[in-house]
Amino acid sequence: MTTVGRRTALTPRNLTRTGERLSFVYLERCTVHRDANAITAEDADGTRHIPSATIGTLLLGPGTRITHQAMSVLGETGAAVAWVGEHGVRYYAGGRALTRSAALVEAQAAQWANVRSRVAVARAMYRLRFPTEDPAGLTRHELLGREGDRVKTCYRAQSRRTGVPWNGRHYTPGDFTSGDPVNQAITAAAQCMYGIAHAVVASLGCSPALGFVHSGHELSFVLDIADLYKTEIGIPLAFDIAAEDEEDVGPRTRRALRDRINETALLDRCVNDIKHLLLPDGFPPDEQDRVTLQSDGGREVAAGRNYGDTAAAW
Repeated sequence: MTTVGRRTALTPRNLTRTGERLSFVYLERCTVHRDANAITAEDADGTRHIPSATIGTLLLGPGTRITHQAMSVLGETGAAVAWVGEHGVRYYAGGRALTRSAALVEAQAAQWANVRSRVAVARAMYRLRFPTEDPAGLTRHELLGREGDRVKTCYRAQSRRTGVPWNGRHYTPGDFTSGDPVNQAITAAAQCMYGIAHAVVASLGCSPALGFVHSGHELSFVLDIADLYKTEIGIPLAFDIAAEDEEDVGPRTRRALRDRINETALLDRCVNDIKHLLLPDGFPPDEQDRVTLQSDGGREVAAGRNYGDTAAAW
């Protein structure tokens, strides 16, 4: 096997385009190693080979071990790596972002830094959650009020649909069993959605902390994105689980949510929603690997050259 120091670095032109990759590959209870330009997953049933250039994000679940060589080839081929809970429903840590472009995180920072654009993104998020309403002109306080009303309405509607009694949202941090079965299911679904949103945000190279609705927390943007799907997926599923049986609500909710995510292609949708929110005018090509230097007046100049002799002429 060629050593890391002897291999040439791959450029985006050598890599498989994002749209042609498997969005997410999940592994658990195995050892991940490298064989040429593929990674291998070895468990009691044998060894499987996975071409690393076809992976968008590799999700490492419980019981996985990964070697240095495997991480090096994943980095070379532009794959993101995330350490997650069972079946990818919680996010614990992440490797490099899938993208080499700073376009999304720069757009996120620019939108966040301006008060008007920050509110505009918050309105766009509200519109994604409740497409039949027009939040144009609403203040941030009015958005929060309307969002709260819609979520309460959703709780009541799901209670009527499933026949599960609803006495309000009750959750004590650190004490999962303090709530009734439906509250436990809602909590489990929310935790899973946070993990999924975190994995997507990290793989796109965005900042988890720069939120447009939530603020002041290291995961503010993650909470923003997870909430986009709360009333459509998380809450209805939680009531379905509570209506079936009051036992083992947490594990059953996580498994059901995993299946629902696969059925609805939620991960792809989450990626597209983030890109649309931060760069509504379009996203740069995936193969772009452009580094520039910042100059005065908002100008950008080419990197890779010395400007010592020309700076005075500017």
